[in-house]
Amino acid sequence: MRVFVLLFNARTENEGIHTIQLGERNKVLMFESEDDATRFGVMLEAQDFPEPAVEAIDDEEIKEFCDSVDYDWELVPAGALAIPPEDNVAQTPWQAEGQSQPESQPESDSDVSQDELDSMRRRLEGLL
Repeated sequence: MRVFVLLFNARTENEGIHTIQLGERNKVLMFESEDDATRFGVMLEAQDFPEPAVEAIDDEEIKEFCDSVDYDWELVPAGALAIPPEDNVAQTPWQAEGQSQPESQPESDSDVSQDELDSMRRRLEGLL
């Protein structure tokens, strides 16, 4: 079965797959719907993640990858509204040197320009 996952720095040496960390475990989300994966990616961007690439991959390939790196996986059914957790890890292995991950606290209104907010709003509205 074909599923959709979120990749950062897709097709580079520094490629990374989006995971959710639960305690000491990492879980890869496999979306049945490309639209749902895209929506989740836009929500990540709103949390100051870099723009993820939505990639279609065979679910068996992802399951094998998860087994090889001792990650869990979850199939997100089409139409389910998966929401990223509010807390983010401080640094990920796929980030470029010197690039930091956002802290878990939300930005104040003064940190985000109105143009950026309008752009995010348009992208979210386009997904609905």
